[in-house]
Amino acid sequence: MSATRFTYLGPEGTFTEAALRTLPEAATRELVPMVSVPAALDAVRNGEAAAALVPIENSVEGGVTSTLDELAAGVPLMIYREVLLPIAFALLVRPGTELSDVKTVTGHPVAQPQVRNWLRSNLPDALWESAASNADGARLVQEGRFDAAFAGEFAAATYGLVPLVTEIHDAQNAETRFVLVGRPARPAAPTGADKTSVVLWMGDDRPGALLELLQEFAVRGVNLMLIQSRPTGAGIGNYCFAVDAEGHISDRRVGEALMGLKRTCPQIRFLGSYPRAGVAQGDVQSARAGTSDSDFTAASDWLTRCLDGRP
Repeated sequence: MSATRFTYLGPEGTFTEAALRTLPEAATRELVPMVSVPAALDAVRNGEAAAALVPIENSVEGGVTSTLDELAAGVPLMIYREVLLPIAFALLVRPGTELSDVKTVTGHPVAQPQVRNWLRSNLPDALWESAASNADGARLVQEGRFDAAFAGEFAAATYGLVPLVTEIHDAQNAETRFVLVGRPARPAAPTGADKTSVVLWMGDDRPGALLELLQEFAVRGVNLMLIQSRPTGAGIGNYCFAVDAEGHISDRRVGEALMGLKRTCPQIRFLGSYPRAGVAQGDVQSARAGTSDSDFTAASDWLTRCLDGRP
């Protein structure tokens, strides 16, 4: 395995590259752009890279389906870090282009809902066509295939373009969540401000089946931060669920919830326990009464005394 190489969703100039460069360890690695999320993750699976940074969730559009599906299928991988990056777009054009010249625009499909209102107000007749990434859209503008691309302002210099308009976003404080993914290993030690990600498959489609899964978390006081259904490919109505839960697998409440799910789910995939981005330990609410590790230990001790005949 190449321990000195990180892959990411390319080409150069993507928001993913910008997010990757915020990690201190990126300064000592070779950063290799890949054409797609599957390609970035397969490089890790094949031992060509130590880790890959890929987008997984957007505050406007929700989960990034290509990443969720890749993590749910194929050779297992694990999440070790997450990065939150504020997102604002620039309209990148070739030098000399005016707004009235823009008849065709491009960008990543996830970008379109974040600039839809701006487009309606400023370029109502422009034709949109999706690109593999925002940076790839900039490349297509450089090649003359489109008049403008929505991308990060930092991508302009890479592709010989100029930002015609900056700070474009329909939703204030929009951000994208990225995850650093590697091959499975022991999770890092808990920090007190952690997140645990899993993918769950239901045994059968019946009333209350999903509720039973959620109750494994609820009765133990585990807060869910994300739950998203994804088709399994086995036919209409067959879904798995990507879940982010607050806490670390070594926390008793989280570990016992996962054990309960393992007993009832035909399949469960552990995607990792890792520090939450932008959250300090002191900012995390304390565990609900009865759900702390000490509460679980006390309950276990009580059960042992009962079994010993000394309740």
